[in-house]
Amino acid sequence: MSSNSSLRTTLTTRRQVVLGAAAALVAGGTAQAQTAWPTKPVTIVVPFPAGGGTDAFARPLFAHMTRTMGRQFVIDNRGGAGGTVGAGIAAKAAPDGYTFFMGAVHHAIAPSMYPKLDYNLETDFIPVGLIGAVPQVIVVNPQRVPVNDLKGLLDYVRKNPGKLNYASAGNGTSHHLAGELFKLQTKTFITHIPYRGAGPALQDLIAGQVDILFDGLASSATHIKGGRIKALAVAAPKRAPGFPDIPTTAEAGVPSYVVATWYGLWAPKGTPKEAVDGMRAALAKALASDELHKAWNGLGAETPDLYGESFGQFVGAEIKRWAEVVKTSGAKLD
Repeated sequence: MSSNSSLRTTLTTRRQVVLGAAAALVAGGTAQAQTAWPTKPVTIVVPFPAGGGTDAFARPLFAHMTRTMGRQFVIDNRGGAGGTVGAGIAAKAAPDGYTFFMGAVHHAIAPSMYPKLDYNLETDFIPVGLIGAVPQVIVVNPQRVPVNDLKGLLDYVRKNPGKLNYASAGNGTSHHLAGELFKLQTKTFITHIPYRGAGPALQDLIAGQVDILFDGLASSATHIKGGRIKALAVAAPKRAPGFPDIPTTAEAGVPSYVVATWYGLWAPKGTPKEAVDGMRAALAKALASDELHKAWNGLGAETPDLYGESFGQFVGAEIKRWAEVVKTSGAKLD
């Protein structure tokens, strides 16, 4: 064989190898694109009725992810028993990467309030990340409660013990425990009225069916700005982002009363790592966006940076913290 013939053969062989490798890369890339999570709609179980604080974060977050990821993220509201019904449903969902659970601080309280839960937040779920954290705010119906600030509320309650009531999102929720802690620390008495979620409780406050709500600032924000309810104080050491006119409980003379509401995302135990990692990355990207940063600021929320194992450790610490609050306050299911 001539040298030219040999060279042509070598070049032809190399070209075939390169073309074959390129075809393999294209095929592999196409297969990866077809199998990368998510390939179909993702369900987010929200364990409270629509209109509450959890919804205030869930809907803008997953609407943003639907637009930016090109896959639909569907909110499935499953209220009841202080958020524990929805948590139980999510814990038993098929761990295929297409069902996630958006819970809240209420679920760190629940183990101390519900002795027979059909799920375990720390062992039946995989922690994905913290979505948002807001201080609780003490809000009143201005037609039913004739006060302008927290000091005025305390004076009124002490002169009229038992006359006022407070709504909560249900027994064992942060709204309930926040109310009990408030009574304990201020040595006052207010009657507890549990609802099936923060949304219904808030609507009845606006409608004048109840007097007070210890609410996550996020769900009350729009109604505070609209003047339908009056904010007396945020239960935090500093004023909330986006709400510089609402004083803190410390400014009102109750510095030890500090309560925050946080919201987080979990996957059922056994969910494929690809889906958990994909959701975690998508969540971090969404929370870093200008759109959600602005939205969270409007809800009085801090933008978190807590994911995976670190988020799981945070939840474990919260479970212990609220267990002590339940024990100290003597809170019970009504």
